[in-house]
Amino acid sequence: MPGNRKNQTRQGTAKAAARPVLRLSGFLPYRLNHLAETVSRSFSRIYAEKYGIGIPEWRVIATLGEYDTMTARDISQATSMHKTKVSRAVAALEKLALVQRVRNPADQREQVLRLSPEGEEVYADIVPQALAYSAKLEDALTAEQKALLNDLFDRLHKAAETSESG
Repeated sequence: MPGNRKNQTRQGTAKAAARPVLRLSGFLPYRLNHLAETVSRSFSRIYAEKYGIGIPEWRVIATLGEYDTMTARDISQATSMHKTKVSRAVAALEKLALVQRVRNPADQREQVLRLSPEGEEVYADIVPQALAYSAKLEDALTAEQKALLNDLFDRLHKAAETSESG
């Protein structure tokens, strides 16, 4: 039987050599995600220690700061965060008194979220730092590269949406 094992090992090696190999370091979805995570973690240093919030909480604050009031479902869609992550972030922000729930006057079964006055202060404090952080990243690019990057984001987003639907 040892001969069979040797034969199986050779077959396994030949089979492995014939199959395609995916190197994550060159896989575009991985590279995009890795870059996004690196940038998010780097930026989170601005607000994590001072306000005790993480990336999901910041995204909820930023979304409510931009849109004033939204449902958790709408925040989930706007940020591409899973509804469970949004729910946990909202709960944490409520404990910190940064977010308030308000009944939707158009639908009493639904609650909308908004920043509390304290949440508005946090938002007002972080936004200039966020804009400066974004500008610093963009400073690594020429005007042409920025335009190209925006075009590439649009093209990749459209390609990903097309891949999802078909």
